[in-house]
Amino acid sequence: MTSFKVIHSEAEDWAQAAKVCADGLCHSGDAFTLGFIYVTDALAEDLPSILTYLRQKTGIEHWVGSVGVGICAIASDDQYGSAEYFGQTAVAVMAMALPPDAFQVLPTIENEVAELPGKTLDWIDSSGSFFGVVHGDPTNALVASLIEELTARTSGFLVGGLTSSRTQSYQVAERVTGGGLSGVMFVPVLEVATCLSQGCVPLAGSHLISDCVDNIVIGLDGRPALDVFKEDIGEDLAGDLAQVAGLVHAALPIEGSDTGDYLVRSLVGIDPEHGWLAIGEQVESGQRILFVRRDSLSAETDMRNRLESLKTRFGKKPRAALYYSCVGRGSSMFGTEGRELSLIEDVFADVPLVGFFGNGEISHNRLYGYTGVLTLIA
Repeated sequence: MTSFKVIHSEAEDWAQAAKVCADGLCHSGDAFTLGFIYVTDALAEDLPSILTYLRQKTGIEHWVGSVGVGICAIASDDQYGSAEYFGQTAVAVMAMALPPDAFQVLPTIENEVAELPGKTLDWIDSSGSFFGVVHGDPTNALVASLIEELTARTSGFLVGGLTSSRTQSYQVAERVTGGGLSGVMFVPVLEVATCLSQGCVPLAGSHLISDCVDNIVIGLDGRPALDVFKEDIGEDLAGDLAQVAGLVHAALPIEGSDTGDYLVRSLVGIDPEHGWLAIGEQVESGQRILFVRRDSLSAETDMRNRLESLKTRFGKKPRAALYYSCVGRGSSMFGTEGRELSLIEDVFADVPLVGFFGNGEISHNRLYGYTGVLTLIA
């Protein structure tokens, strides 16, 4: 049976934090083969030293991970507890004991999946890999298309996030790397289930875009777009449209999604004279659109609903979890630091977890923003 161990530590310097993590893994007595590592951006420049130290002390050869403005963890042992680290020098690791042929670390690809080594592509094509965890560089404009291409090539489901850092945007894929997309793929030895929390609550049902130009929505359901929008948001907001900035967003339903997922895009302009809406995405006539509210109450409501639904779908106690959230969430969205982990712990008690707060979140074959992606592992 696969075993998991999560350790995290804040310290004055990288060596102290890394030692706590290494000691915790070594004392478990498990033969770990794969490690996930997330460090706060205060330690970005020290990541090569941290990785070398952990590899030497723990004997774990294979590592993947990233840098985050914030990282999060729920430790396997009560003595370490749970924490979200922002603006601190902190390290969080998860170790897995898996057969060596059960996973394949993917080195960085910058332009296309064909850049992967031949032996890696052969493993992907022959292994039946079905699930992957990937980390991306937000400065690479091709990351979104690389996610789609890798998903299509592997016929798998991806989760992960884009590095967030005020210094260097490093990832880990056996070594410290960057510039593209990297991570790890798994064969079907793990049972996994995921959920995506948008932090939003729909204000009404969806509408058909009946007229548009580029990102300008002119008509909805054959009526002026602004008239429909005002009906959806209610009289109070409709009476003062200046209130909707940052509160109400457009959402584009994802075709074929069986969980009601949608892409949230900002409202970037309202034209009261013509009755038009401008959103942060190109649209086409025949697409559907809805309007959603995003605030602390909506975010918490959505996350609770998604977690409860995931618990019902999974139907068993998970043994580990990965969580990737947006740097725009955390305390700025929920009002209190650590609230996201508290919500997860309320539904999934005593489950070790590791993750980070990124510049974009990955679920299946898409890149999202302002979302939280939780993956349960059994």
